Amino acid sequence: MARLTTSPIFEDLRLVDADRLRRLVRMGAYEGHTGGLARGKLQANVVIVPRSFAGDFHQFCIRNPKSCPLVGVNRAGSPLIPALGDIDIRTDAPQYNIYHFGELTRQRTDIIDLWRDDFAAFALGSSLTVEAALAEKGVKLRRIGYGKASAKFRTRIKTCRVGPFGGEMVVSMRPIRRCDVDRVRALTARFPHAHGSPIHVGDPTVIGIADLMAPDWGDAVKIMDWEVPVFWASSVTAQDALARAELATSITVSPGHMLITDVDARADAGAFKVY
Repeated sequence: MARLTTSPIFEDLRLVDADRLRRLVRMGAYEGHTGGLARGKLQANVVIVPRSFAGDFHQFCIRNPKSCPLVGVNRAGSPLIPALGDIDIRTDAPQYNIYHFGELTRQRTDIIDLWRDDFAAFALGSSLTVEAALAEKGVKLRRIGYGKASAKFRTRIKTCRVGPFGGEMVVSMRPIRRCDVDRVRALTARFPHAHGSPIHVGDPTVIGIADLMAPDWGDAVKIMDWEVPVFWASSVTAQDALARAELATSITVSPGHMLITDVDARADAGAFKVY
């Protein structure tokens, strides 16, 4: 099957529901970014670690909820998270990062042959969830180009360490028109499981970012005169913590290539069940 990677097809995919989009990903037909897709549904990062580290990583998420909003956990060894829908976490994200001793060694479009019976998987809400909601309310997010990922930066804000997991908070940055900032704050606050409201607006040096044109992850984007940089906590914080922990093996979805769930994007905290 031909892979869907061109910009016009991406625009068509904005009209596709979550279940069909997930099936396209599962078949290997779509390997691209998920921002702006599956309107109204929660998108999630996925972190997979050996069961021996699951307790510490679970507590790391609980103690750092802004960066790592926990929305689902599997039963160890199972590739399913029923609370999030008809999902197989081995195949249903467009791209995965494979780490060995903290180093990114390869990227895969599925991890079927890498799956182990002792793997614990955690789903963390993603801020990509809210992009469609912002557009519906008239907030124009300037696209930096098809196939590019939003800029992400390591800050000086320390996370709460648990066991081997710690480090600094990572944030995503989006240029927002000055006239839209207050509206963006209010709208994103309605999505606590997608990082909620921004953690900072304006001068990046306040949170330890020296150069907006040199992101630690993703692609740089210039701030126009009528815009202001707005920063959200990012679940890449968890990926950075994994790299620092130097586990023999760990897996995440690649930044920008999220798992599309069946969960309503604005679900309350009580709607999530941990399996």
